[in-house]
Amino acid sequence: MKRNLVCIACPIGCPIEVELNDAGEVVGVTGNTCPRGEAYARTEVTHPVRSLTTSVKVEGGVHPVVPVKTAAPIPKEKMFDCMQVINAVTLQAPVAIGDVVVKDICGLGVDVVATNND
Repeated sequence: MKRNLVCIACPIGCPIEVELNDAGEVVGVTGNTCPRGEAYARTEVTHPVRSLTTSVKVEGGVHPVVPVKTAAPIPKEKMFDCMQVINAVTLQAPVAIGDVVVKDICGLGVDVVATNND
């Protein structure tokens, strides 16, 4: 089986073709112009991950919300579970860049951190 992707590892956007065997294992990657493209393609077809960026409610701050993100990429299939946890959070001002908003979200070993002050 073959899967076609557009690489997002850098701004070039190489068209990549990934060949998989019957067990779903990667047996070949073509089209990438750098090693990052091959790594991205292998991960994307076997275990896709994404960085989650959103906002969290703030009480007593200048703004009603503060932007947050995961400190590392998380499995794509866990995005909605993580959003349920984040949507239940309300912070009390002040909030500083880098503050941990949710520690070890959904048991993934990844924290959600604030990306702005409030």
